[in-house]
Amino acid sequence: MLHKSIITLCFVATVFLAAAQNQPAFRNASLPVETRINDLLQQLTLEEKISLLGNESKAVPRLGITAYNWWNEALHGVARAGNATIFPQAIGMAASFDNALLKECAATISTEARAKYNLGAKKGEHLQYMGLTFWSPNINIFRDPRWGRGQETYGEDPFLTATMGTAFVTGLQGDDPLHLKAAACAKHYAVHSGPEAGRHSFNALVSEKDLRETYLYAFKKLVDAKVEAVMCAYNRVNDEPCCTSETLLHNILHKEWNFQGHVVTDCGALNDIYTRHKTYPTRPEVAAAAIKAGLDLECGNVLQADVKKAVDEKLLTQTDVDNALAQILKTQMKLGFFDDSSLSPYKNFGDDSIANNYHRALARSMAAESMVLLKNDKQVLPLDKNKYHQIMIVGPNATSADALMGNYHGVTGKAVNFVEGITNAVDAATRIEYDMGCNYEDTTHFGGIWAAGNAEVTIAVVGFTPVYEGEEGDAFLAKGGGDRKDFSLPAAHIAYLKALRKATKTPLIVVITSGSAVDVSAIKDYADAIILAWYPGEEGGNALADILFGKVSPSGHLPVTFYNSFNDLPDYSSYAMKGRTYRYFNGQVQYPFGFGLSYTSFDYTWANKPVVNKDSISFSVNIKNTGKYNGDDVAQVYVSYPQLPGMPLKELKTFKKINLAVNEEKTVQFTIALSELQKWDDEKNAWKLNKGDYTITVGENAADAKLTSAVSVK
Repeated sequence: MLHKSIITLCFVATVFLAAAQNQPAFRNASLPVETRINDLLQQLTLEEKISLLGNESKAVPRLGITAYNWWNEALHGVARAGNATIFPQAIGMAASFDNALLKECAATISTEARAKYNLGAKKGEHLQYMGLTFWSPNINIFRDPRWGRGQETYGEDPFLTATMGTAFVTGLQGDDPLHLKAAACAKHYAVHSGPEAGRHSFNALVSEKDLRETYLYAFKKLVDAKVEAVMCAYNRVNDEPCCTSETLLHNILHKEWNFQGHVVTDCGALNDIYTRHKTYPTRPEVAAAAIKAGLDLECGNVLQADVKKAVDEKLLTQTDVDNALAQILKTQMKLGFFDDSSLSPYKNFGDDSIANNYHRALARSMAAESMVLLKNDKQVLPLDKNKYHQIMIVGPNATSADALMGNYHGVTGKAVNFVEGITNAVDAATRIEYDMGCNYEDTTHFGGIWAAGNAEVTIAVVGFTPVYEGEEGDAFLAKGGGDRKDFSLPAAHIAYLKALRKATKTPLIVVITSGSAVDVSAIKDYADAIILAWYPGEEGGNALADILFGKVSPSGHLPVTFYNSFNDLPDYSSYAMKGRTYRYFNGQVQYPFGFGLSYTSFDYTWANKPVVNKDSISFSVNIKNTGKYNGDDVAQVYVSYPQLPGMPLKELKTFKKINLAVNEEKTVQFTIALSELQKWDDEKNAWKLNKGDYTITVGENAADAKLTSAVSVK
């Protein structure tokens, strides 16, 4: 007679075995992903497969598959999905030059995303923007400051963009080898950087050298970092629409780079190919060309409406459809969509994982690190709270929510504007006044002038908001259809600052909100100090106060060049890099790429000069804080190449952000892989490491040369 406990164990094992036998293989989390995908493909009809190829993926009730919307946004926080932490706009986070902090911010974003997804799933809801497949980051190169969407990028430099983009992707997707925390998407592939007004139809003509060295560099790095998705762009590149491009999708992305994720279109891109690019006469032919080139998922309905016709017309086979669907099913498998929720390593994320105190503190730190001190000639900053007891805050952006949030943002009930942040930072015995002062149009009628004259210090917050620059349609007040037509600050703001300067002899501190470069020269003479705040997120007000009162020494550095005039640049419609960005522009500028002041100063000496090893260049630098404040320094390393045709003037190839107390010195190690110095050889149609003399320059911006040393590559 068997022992009672053994009988019980046998019964339980039998029940579990029976359940496993009844469970379809695609829902068995213990099986390899490929096995699960193949099982599901065998069970789906052709019509059902096609219904899954759009961003509004249809339900398959007979298999228990729920509808899912692939379109979700997380550019600088979970966007359009209710309460979520709003970090600084991407261009601001790039200005931090702190990829480790950005990775932590991205990990926080996916934590909040998972929490929202879990809470929605418990209610049986799968709403748009509440999913786990995020169409971020935007790693297009900000080649021209006129582009309104440049604020969504990490700036003009391929290396910085790749470094920050990789940090975002690895933070968002998590480090579990079997489970994606969330899926990131590198966009917009490729050569997509305006003009906004013609983005659905323009043809970017670009040399193979510029394509490889500038426009594709960051995409290759993110593919190497295993980004889960790539979004193809609206435009054509060298006559090929990006979303049907044999060159970009099949030859480079899949064949050459061995991309293992899925490819999704920008929204409506396939319809653009039919109606605007007109490279195919029918929609079924567009659908067939896209899938054959390597497209897997569409934001739109061309695939769902026309793939069946393409199969019927023998433009596609069912195997072609399976190959596309398999890639997006793989993403869903890795996200755990077909598993029991109890198996998810992220199952415990809930209400307390969204917009909590830690996340807000992280947003505050990133906002403070993003702000760039552009002027402080008389060392007016930081403000001494014991000296200034009457503060006037003015400007149309001082209380603006838009000026905090940028575009592609979430919402929060706890955003701290600039007036609130400054008020929170001082005691109740400090007299603070606020006046909007001016609007964006009127150059003659102002407020707060008399009050500023009676204050001990005036802080004016001016500049732009995302309704004046941004994506086509969203920036509805932008005269350039989303783009900038010039560098100028609004004329009303310039006139107002001039009036303020005339009315007061006490310090005037100007804070500029913007997603791009501005003409600071127009106001520079009126301001004692200037801070570029970008669109700093929900903690922007507190972060600004941290800088103003010296709690934090500014450490942001410009990820874009501030030119003197648009007239210094090539035509906006040209995608050639000649004459653009610090890498190829040799003229005078207002502020160079990488520029940013601090409250303290840093001294650089060689610890070990650069040495060429087998596959890298290595060196080390002693950096000492020689000023009166603790602070962060961003040591930037630029490489100048042998004097050969087509070479950039210099390029950022590594950087490190370090914290130093007063009089503290640290030795910083640097390594540059020789593979990073390769340039595209048009004759060989391949990468080539050119022999010759290279110069290594270490400094605090692209025009700074604290240390230089020559090395020879043989």
